This record gives sequence, structure tokens and C-alpha cells, in this order.
Amino acid sequence: MALTESTMLPLGTTAPDFSLTDTGGEVVSRNDFADCPMLVMFICNHCPYVKHVAPELSKLGKDFADSPLAMVAIQSNDVQQYPDDSLAKMEQESLVREYTFPYLLDETQEVAKAYAAACTPDFYLFDRNHKLVYRGRIDASMPTRISSGVYDSTENPATGAEVRAAIKDLLTGGTPANEGQSPASGCNIKWKPGNEPDYFG
Repeated sequence: MALTESTMLPLGTTAPDFSLTDTGGEVVSRNDFADCPMLVMFICNHCPYVKHVAPELSKLGKDFADSPLAMVAIQSNDVQQYPDDSLAKMEQESLVREYTFPYLLDETQEVAKAYAAACTPDFYLFDRNHKLVYRGRIDASMPTRISSGVYDSTENPATGAEVRAAIKDLLTGGTPANEGQSPASGCNIKWKPGNEPDYFG
């Protein structure tokens, strides 16, 4: 499986709008988080690189549950080609992982395109004015490939160090440093045939 890097959307970009259905059938929009710093995460269910960070995503949600930070995860893969990423399977995943944040289905893939999202997982942190202050990877960890389709995270588990540091800087009145922000790496978003964006490939 070839690694795909994130596009590193320019810092200062205003968070593109979204209005998507979550695993409970509710519509969640960017405007629901007005005046709140916001972490937008592009993830899915089946990607081994998302599975690697999933325990940390659950912990991240719980650790910042009482903070002003809003968190939202978006699944943009083509569910016809990848039924493990369907809304019903997303609901199961959210329950099993104990995600405390909305997990949204981007069925048209237009939100992924608006964010120039290219891979899973990928992270975008916005300030209270919804200006981008951090984007890229959650930390430097990667799962160890054992064989085709088999990965292990026990030797190098995700800590969320880089995203956590950026969040803490933001919540304490600072701005995450531009230097040292590194692209995320993972599975490419599974685009519907003919729906691939210009930045893909």
C-alpha cells in the first residue's frame, strides 16, 4: 500500500463550510462550532494508519471534552467500493472506539475537496475565528507493516504529541509554531471513479 501525504493547506485558510450527517442521523455544520477553536480530522474505518491512531483519537476527545475545543471527524471514502466505511459501520466504529466527537459522512466527497484532503488520517486545527493554525500529522509515529494488510502498533504507539502541543498552544492564547509542521501520511482517500480532484495523483 503506497503512502500518500497530505497537501498542507496554507496556514491562515478559513475553514471550508460543511453540513454533513453524523452516525446518529443528525446534521452537523461548521457553524455549530462558531467562536470555538476546531479540530477537523479526516479518518475512516478500514485504513491501517487510522487504526494506528484511533486509540489516541478516543483519548484526545476525552482529554479535551471539557475544553473550548470542538472536534469533528469526517469520512470521505467511496462507500460503494469500501463498504467497511459505510455510515452503519461508522456508527459501530464510533461506539467501539468510544469517540466523543461527531463522526460525519462526506458522501459526495465535496468537503474533502474543499479541505484539499488527500489521505487518512489528516488533521486541521483552526482558531476561534476558524483560521487554520496547524495541519498535517498527529505525531511522528507509524504502524509497523508485518505483511500485506497486517500492521502492528505496539512498538510505536501514537501519542498525539504534535497535535496536542498545537491544541495546548492555541488554548493558552498562543499560536502553534509554523516550523516543524509535517505532512500526514496514510492511505489515499478512496475517490469515486471520475471524482478525483486535481491535486490527486
